[in-house]
Amino acid sequence: MSQQDAFDHIVAALHETALNDTLWPRTSTLIDEAVGMWGSHLAVESGHTRDDAEFVFGDAYCHGELVEMGRMYANTYFPHDERVQRLLNLPDSRVVHVTHVYTEHELQTSPTYNEFLCRFGAGNGLNLRMDGPDGLHIIWAFTDPDDPHGWGSEQIALIQQLLPHIRQFVRVRQALASAEALGTSLLSLLDKALLGVLFLDRHGTIVETNTRALRILRRGDGVADRDGVLGARLPTDNAKLRRLLARALPHWGQTVSSGSMTVRRPSGKLPLTLHISPITHRADFGAQRIAALVLLVDLAERPQIDPAFLATTLGLSRAESRVAAALAAGHRVRDIAVATHRTQAAVRWHLRQMYAKLGLSRQADLVRLVLSTVGVPPPRA
Repeated sequence: MSQQDAFDHIVAALHETALNDTLWPRTSTLIDEAVGMWGSHLAVESGHTRDDAEFVFGDAYCHGELVEMGRMYANTYFPHDERVQRLLNLPDSRVVHVTHVYTEHELQTSPTYNEFLCRFGAGNGLNLRMDGPDGLHIIWAFTDPDDPHGWGSEQIALIQQLLPHIRQFVRVRQALASAEALGTSLLSLLDKALLGVLFLDRHGTIVETNTRALRILRRGDGVADRDGVLGARLPTDNAKLRRLLARALPHWGQTVSSGSMTVRRPSGKLPLTLHISPITHRADFGAQRIAALVLLVDLAERPQIDPAFLATTLGLSRAESRVAAALAAGHRVRDIAVATHRTQAAVRWHLRQMYAKLGLSRQADLVRLVLSTVGVPPPRA
């Protein structure tokens, strides 16, 4: 298989994996084999300093097999890993050798480097950081290369080629996670109350929508149904949307790609965010099958929740109920900290207190409980 064929296979696999959790082992194997390494660790992190850093996703795979190293790293090594702040400060998409994010002295003395990374075959690996959605950081760490002579320029070039597709993969995953739709089947996405969902056929015609997407289209504030075709109200946004759709629904034999954009609204409300993902089929024999998924994120339609009502109903303190209401309305921990004049660490402390009071363990469970309490239909598991 040529390098271009391997790249095309990986990109197609990333599109599928964005909508199906179970496919990541296969996709990571394709990346390992094409790049020429035995494994990698993809993580998504919030925060800008070691003190407020928190990993919100992180899986390490070796040729499709999950490597149980995340908990060990988080509990034992992460609090003392000298490279954490340096990784957070790396320019977007710069690929660096792991030895370059430690000092010469640390390479001799660091427990993380000598005990952890070298133990898991990553002492000669590569690290990089990318800007993710909503201020998140995407950290991608590679193990040692298969070639004992080290990394070659072709391997580095392939990694850099993959970066925009990995970034888009994380964008779609985060949009689904925000709507409590991770692990949801394609058709079940139509039931999601917090996310606008449209299915397009290979000609770009709208095949089906859920209730929220239909409401957004009928309103016509930003996007609209133009004789069965998705369009944006403003000409410049519409031109960009046409380009994204053309790449997601190309002519036969061309490489497909996903993409995201914001759409301005004449009403002056917050912009809509669109994520467009191709859904590949080997053949449809002329049938009008679903060929692309469009996710519409409308922050202006987040429910307005009364913190005082939450405090009474759930037995929360005033500060806790404000944090819970803001999360359910779609705000991030960082934004809540700014709005309440607190640190992000203080907001996360309130979260932990609420988890303990309510018997929960995840932010998503808290949001689901808040929405159900105030009468907003919670997303189905």
